[in-house]
Amino acid sequence: MIDLGEFSDTEKEKFLTFKIMELDYGIRIKFVRDIIGFQEITKVPDMPEYMKGIINLRGEIIPVIDIRQRFGLDIISYHERTCIIVISFQNNIVGLIVDEVNEVLDILKEQIQMAQDNSSEGQRFVWGLGKFDEGVKLLVNLEQLLDKSYH
Repeated sequence: MIDLGEFSDTEKEKFLTFKIMELDYGIRIKFVRDIIGFQEITKVPDMPEYMKGIINLRGEIIPVIDIRQRFGLDIISYHERTCIIVISFQNNIVGLIVDEVNEVLDILKEQIQMAQDNSSEGQRFVWGLGKFDEGVKLLVNLEQLLDKSYH
């Protein structure tokens, strides 16, 4: 469970924001290891549909998840803006395929509203909402995203 008490003394944290469809999402920058352009993925048999396979990044083998599929959204063809965000979270190193990377934002503690209902498809992957004048960023729950017990 995400606790806003985890925020540093400065009362804000940096989030890498990215786009899936028309929605903006964010993950804490402290979990981001790398952002790379889309590259060929080696398929691995007997994996869930959202697990696209593995990549070799500077000699390190990294599993890759298509976030769009993990969220239960329509599959689209990858394009020139498609990126892989490599994260390190709870001893897992994983690549996340996103439609495009936006920017790094400072989000103040008071700009975050905890997500109320995580029961619906896709919503269980959101722990909070970052509220801005120009809209909302959905903050991704990496623990749920990487949970292998739910396919």
